[in-house]
Amino acid sequence: MTRRLRRKVLKKGKDEAVSLSCLEIEVDNLGLERNGVVDWINLPDDTVIQLFSYLNYRDRASLSSTCKTWRFLGSSQCLWSSLDLRAHKFDPATATLLASRCVNLQKLRFRGAESADAIINLQAKSLREITGDYCRKISDATLSVIVARHGALESLQLGPDFCERITGDAIKATALCCPKLKKLRLSGIKDVYADAINALAKHCPNLVDIGFLDCLNVDESALGNVLSVRFLTVAGTSNMKWDLVSHMWHKLPNLIGLDVSRTDIGSDAVSRLLSSSHNLKILCTLNCTLLEQDPSISTTKTNGKVLLTLFSDIFRELSSLFAETSNKGSNVFLDWRCSKNIDKNLNEIMTWLEWILSHTLLRIAESNPQGLDEFWLKQGATLLLSLMQSSQEDVQERAATGLATFVVIDDENASIDRGRAEAVMRDGGIRLLLNLAKSWREGLQSEAAKALANLSVNANVAKAVAEEGGINILAGLARSMNKLVAEEAAGGLWNLSVGEEHKAAIAEAGGVKALVDLIFKWSSGGDGVLERAAGALANLAADDKCSIEVASAGGVHALVMLARNCKFEGVQEQAARALANLASHGDSNSNNAAVGQEAGALEALVQLTRSPNEGVRQEAAGALWNLSFDDRNREAIAAGGGVEALVALAQSCSNASPGLQERAAGALWGLSVSEANSIAIGREGGVAPLIALARSDAEDVHETAAGALWNLAFNHSNALRIVEEGGVPALVDLCSSSLSKMARFMAALALAYMFDGRIDEFAPMSSSSESTSKSVSLDGARRMALKHIEAFIHTFSNLQAFAAAAASSAQAALSQVTEKARIQEAGHLRCSGAEIGRFISMLRNSSSILKACAAFALLQFTIPGGRHSVHHASLMQGSGAARVLRAAAAAATSPIEAKIFARIVLRNLEHHQVETSI
Repeated sequence: MTRRLRRKVLKKGKDEAVSLSCLEIEVDNLGLERNGVVDWINLPDDTVIQLFSYLNYRDRASLSSTCKTWRFLGSSQCLWSSLDLRAHKFDPATATLLASRCVNLQKLRFRGAESADAIINLQAKSLREITGDYCRKISDATLSVIVARHGALESLQLGPDFCERITGDAIKATALCCPKLKKLRLSGIKDVYADAINALAKHCPNLVDIGFLDCLNVDESALGNVLSVRFLTVAGTSNMKWDLVSHMWHKLPNLIGLDVSRTDIGSDAVSRLLSSSHNLKILCTLNCTLLEQDPSISTTKTNGKVLLTLFSDIFRELSSLFAETSNKGSNVFLDWRCSKNIDKNLNEIMTWLEWILSHTLLRIAESNPQGLDEFWLKQGATLLLSLMQSSQEDVQERAATGLATFVVIDDENASIDRGRAEAVMRDGGIRLLLNLAKSWREGLQSEAAKALANLSVNANVAKAVAEEGGINILAGLARSMNKLVAEEAAGGLWNLSVGEEHKAAIAEAGGVKALVDLIFKWSSGGDGVLERAAGALANLAADDKCSIEVASAGGVHALVMLARNCKFEGVQEQAARALANLASHGDSNSNNAAVGQEAGALEALVQLTRSPNEGVRQEAAGALWNLSFDDRNREAIAAGGGVEALVALAQSCSNASPGLQERAAGALWGLSVSEANSIAIGREGGVAPLIALARSDAEDVHETAAGALWNLAFNHSNALRIVEEGGVPALVDLCSSSLSKMARFMAALALAYMFDGRIDEFAPMSSSSESTSKSVSLDGARRMALKHIEAFIHTFSNLQAFAAAAASSAQAALSQVTEKARIQEAGHLRCSGAEIGRFISMLRNSSSILKACAAFALLQFTIPGGRHSVHHASLMQGSGAARVLRAAAAAATSPIEAKIFARIVLRNLEHHQVETSI
């Protein structure tokens, strides 16, 4: 097959430098494939260069070292005309290694003071543009050295964060060293004094674009001397003398664009600027509070100039800049970009507008002032989406960051504004963001992923992201070698994984493996990416199938490593939550045992229960609760100091959140399944805090506290401690008034254990001055307990159904009683042989109330369909329980409830016997 193409080929000029030219050739067969595999060594030179152009500088330099040909191609001038240093650590040593490639470097972007210090080592004397962020620690000395070494500089931009250590001295040095300067934009300077500005006016005749943003003081009079300036922004700058501004700046002969957004300018100054500035074409006053509060501004004459305010129709105002204004509306920027009519002045204005609007909208979104909902819904979101399509990369990044920011209304609780999020979705924002996320530019990838992550907190947006293929894109970005990109992508997967419907898709896209790999890749120095990766894995681990994939991908080892070694509380919390979810699937998979068997896992979780952070303590206790369902884990937790740690946690959380209280009591409940642990909990002082938790207002806490006290009450010493510590009134309250049926049920069972007679023979041995001082009356406590146990049983009784069941053995009547008596959640409780034996013995108790309670409990444990009903039936059948049940059902002295419940239990046993024989 013959095809015609335009192919870039390399030519060597007289100076042996590599350049690009275009040549049309015919290609029959490049012969690059061998058995279906591309022969990379024989790729055309221009193809290699094109591939290199998509790599960051570190990967490009690394790949260039693979062979002599690629080393030559990798040093091509076209690959090193611009350099973005933000993604990786950049220090003098790295700069020195890159210096030979950067002889003709034109544009440079950097991040932070360390990178700024290293710039001079690049020896890029031809550098034209420098853009930096995270500049708070950059000093006058550093900036002065940079400008002194780069006299050809035409553009210097530092921000949007404040340059707190840069003063007017460095600005003066810039003016003296960079006479070709055309653009100067600095943020957060404390004092831009007159001498510095006058130096710019004197030594930089080509300076047409000045920005002193969010500064504390700027000399207004001196700015009036910079006659070359065409575009000026003082957005966010305070202490401006607006009367002086309006009388001086209108004299600037070339000024066509002025931005005073986010300042305290008033309507008088605005009116004078609009009426007196002959060349001024556009005045931007977004989020100027005094101006917006003045009703007269709406009638201000603009004299043919464009005035942009939050309450004006910004798109319509911008359309007036064009000779043809019909039907532009919200497409004004897009129409301009696609226009074939080249108007240099208009292009400069629109390019400047894109920059100042993206900056101002981001600042407004960050401060999130009240009363702007209408603006964001009607114009703000659309403006940001339009700016995201700019040809200026920094404008695209800020617009994406603005989208990520303006939807957030509560950063602490990850709450977003539904209306704003869905406005982005309606205007096609999801597709635009996904396209940006697919860009080869890592800065755009990072900001687009951040916006997608925040927007995906909204379920409708998350659905749209998934439907547009966003899960695959984010899973791919999570594999990035750029930590910022990987971090934001992991955040997107974290929020998407909240939805059950997205978990399988994330796993299918390779998201689980990517997230686990992130933990190993950034195990040190990457707290943000680790927290997001662990959070996403925690959500995924809550799904049974995904939890298996997490484990098989090495997730258990990765998460335990975080729990053991990471000191950042956010990471600890999410790692513990992920381990809790991995261990929550019971017998459906082996993850519970696998977590317990991972070296150091249980010890690390026990240690995390002592964290000063409540969230960490809560998730660690939750993990130990789930892990305690495995017999070996339960004993290992106790052996690793778990009893002492969890009792201490329960003692300290009386005023904590219900979530922490529930998990602290739940973990003690899980450990207390073992009688040895139960005794240890009692001796360690665990009874009193569990009684306190039983008095909580939260139903979930009622259940776990009642469950733990029920287990503890099996032991006579603990039963007596519960009485002595005032536990009977607490359990009685639960039994009678909790909104949770399970809590009431287990409170009744704990009271039944305590007063089935076993405590009596030990009470005298335990009598002491302490118990006497508490005025404990076992008889009074017993009467109170039995009264409320009886009342509890009656709430599940249907006298009419009981009468029908007593009169006949009809299955329908028994089924009706069962339906009324059934506590659905009780089917998840698993009893030991000793506990079942205790209830069978209770059927012989002289108390009719305890007989009814025992029969009621056995009914719950054997109802067909219960998770452990077969296990319980097997225990009963092996202990001769049927005989005792028949006796209870036939005894004349047994209460009607005990008789009917015993008959139902016998029927349940027969059902399970038949079922196991099939």
